[in-house]
Parts: sequence; C-alpha cells; structure tokens
Amino acid sequence: MAYSPRLKEEYKSKIVAALTEEFSYKNVMEVPKLKKIVLSKGVGAAVADKKLIDYALEELTTITGQKAIATISKKDVATFKLRKGMPIGAKVTLRGERMYEFLDRLITSALPRVRDFNGIKATGFDGRGNYNLGVVEQIIFPEINIDKVNKISGMDITFVTSAETDKEAKSLLTELGLPFQKN
Repeated sequence: MAYSPRLKEEYKSKIVAALTEEFSYKNVMEVPKLKKIVLSKGVGAAVADKKLIDYALEELTTITGQKAIATISKKDVATFKLRKGMPIGAKVTLRGERMYEFLDRLITSALPRVRDFNGIKATGFDGRGNYNLGVVEQIIFPEINIDKVNKISGMDITFVTSAETDKEAKSLLTELGLPFQKN
C-alpha cells in the first residue's frame, strides 16, 4: 500500500463527515477542501545584497522539502533603488501530499515553538475562504539550524481552500487542527 499523510486520511475519514453535518451539504463534492499552501518571503534587502535571495531560497526549500523559486519585481521604484526584473523574494506552492505533510509539521512542531503562543488570530480570512498567517521568525521550524541563520526573518503562509465563505474555511482549518484563538 502506498504512503498517505495522516491529515489526508483524517480529512477523508472524519473531517468530511463533520463538515457535512455542520453545514448540511447534499453532496460530498460540496465539502470544502484545502487546495494549496503558499509560503512566501519578501527580502527587501536583496536590492543591495544578492546573496540574501539565495539564503531565503535555501531556507524555504529546507522547510518545505520542495524547491523554492525567486520572485521578481514587476516595475521600477526609484526610491527603493529597485529595477524591473530584480529578485526581491522567494515562494513555494505546496499541493497534494507535501501540502498535508507541511501542515502536519506546522501544527504539531512549529506553531507550539512560537514564544508566548496562545493560538493564531482568526482575522486573516480574505472573504473568499482563504486564510493568511504571518510567521515572525523562521527559526520556529525544526528543520532550520539556528547556527546557520544569518538573519532572523519572517514569512507569510497562505491557505487556499475551496470554501465559499470564511465560516466554512475556518471550520475546515479548525478541523484540520489549526489552533485558532478563543475570543
């Protein structure tokens, strides 16, 4: 039998039934699911030092287990000494089994390592069923060796779901195990 991530199996066996009961879906295909997780990191100082992009790409690749790509600027901004086509960030898009593996590691090992952690804010929804989460330090991930980090920086994590509303998306992400703050 082929390997299947724990959260994927849990989604199929328990979460679909729980969401169907909560929102009374008529068809299993109506139940929202996690489409992809996008990790992005802006490196504004890369205008002066090109090596910073390489560090960012290496860190995102280490964290996700998938090769990161550099994001490039779309226009010239003279006040930032920025030219069109310069690399200014890094991103990774996770789908399928790697997505579930990353989500499992994020929930079980990375988020509990955040200093003074009491849940993630529920204000990061965009109105279309997607959730954005900002991480202040990349060293919360156990894959990052703190001795090799040259600069502590944050990143944005975007959860893209097939949910129609924020309420459905929040229920899905809560069922998957994201620890939202209690009001």
